[in-house]
Amino acid sequence: MYFLLKTVISAIIIVAVSEIAKRYTWAAAIIVSLPLTSLLAFVWLYWDTKDTQKVIELSYSTIIMSLPSFIFFIILPILLKFKQNFILSLLISIISTAIAYAIFMFFIKKFNINF
Repeated sequence: MYFLLKTVISAIIIVAVSEIAKRYTWAAAIIVSLPLTSLLAFVWLYWDTKDTQKVIELSYSTIIMSLPSFIFFIILPILLKFKQNFILSLLISIISTAIAYAIFMFFIKKFNINF
């Protein structure tokens, strides 16, 4: 039941943002730019474990791992501006982001960076 409640709350937020985006792009962008996924993850993690250290570690890791995700938000609009197919643009953006994460993780391991 608890898992279902978490899923429903998370899904409602995602659907609400997509509906807001149909009329108010900037309002939706503000909501999306908020770390809603992170916020929900922090709340669910704390609720499940009552361990603030785990929340701290997840928060720091999220900051670091957000860097490669910017690739997605750079490549997708560029491809769409050049009138590329939406699905193809999405796939290329996802693959590019995955490659960015792989490269990022390679350097983290190579230089033994702990966060």
